[in-house]
Amino acid sequence: MSISRTTWRIGLPALLAAALAAVLLASMPGHAASAVTATAGGGSSPKPVIVLEHGAWADASSWDQVIAGLQRHGFTVYAPPNPLRGVTYDSTYLKDFLSTISGPIVLVGHSYGGFVITNAATGNSNVKALVYVDAFIPQEGDTLGGLANAQPGSCLGGNPADVFNVVPYSGPPADVDLYIKPNLVPGCFASGLPAPQAAVIAATQRPLAESAFGEPSGPPAWTAIPSWAVIGTADRVIPPAQLTFMAKRAGAHITDVNAGHLSMISRANTVTKVIIDAANATG
Repeated sequence: MSISRTTWRIGLPALLAAALAAVLLASMPGHAASAVTATAGGGSSPKPVIVLEHGAWADASSWDQVIAGLQRHGFTVYAPPNPLRGVTYDSTYLKDFLSTISGPIVLVGHSYGGFVITNAATGNSNVKALVYVDAFIPQEGDTLGGLANAQPGSCLGGNPADVFNVVPYSGPPADVDLYIKPNLVPGCFASGLPAPQAAVIAATQRPLAESAFGEPSGPPAWTAIPSWAVIGTADRVIPPAQLTFMAKRAGAHITDVNAGHLSMISRANTVTKVIIDAANATG
């Protein structure tokens, strides 16, 4: 019994001292950095943070499966909201968000989100790769309306009154929100997805301001930052020929996938792999 009391008297202070030392060591900058230096490619550079930007008529939940896949591979992932108010407003909002992240970033955009990341990343030296998923890849001066109508075949083309429900809002400035008519979502925006899932997307869609269609894009980040593009060969919103043209113009690494406009949902594993490939290239 006396031996166990002696052991307790000697061992407990030692254990407490060791625990305190571990806490202090963890709080030191050098130690904290070592916890995040595991890299995408196995080198010594920090693992990039992945930032996902959703497009019009969607929200951050459209990335759910991709986020889960990236997190399983050890990435820190953010999917901030896209205000969907227009290129300047939305890209400034994202630019401000990116300014809070230190270290390398892989920036990913879907559909209209391609306009946003193209402008938000300009001049940000932390953004090491751009990934476009069924996305617009604008040149300076391009507008959403111009690129959307550059090739025939979009299921959102034609008479806007037949495609969108219009809801006014008071701004400023005064504008209107455009919602895709719910009956068009399953065979158009969410083509290739199960009907119940498409119905949920139709019910939860976030609208795009009408004025966004005419706002010109600024100097594109892809002239200085390497880019990747996932092209859904069954995309009915942005014709695949237009997606391919924009991706080639930007010099993007192209991956074709048999999917509709929401390939990050229907082909999440492929989209996740392309993002990881882009991350690996930053090391």
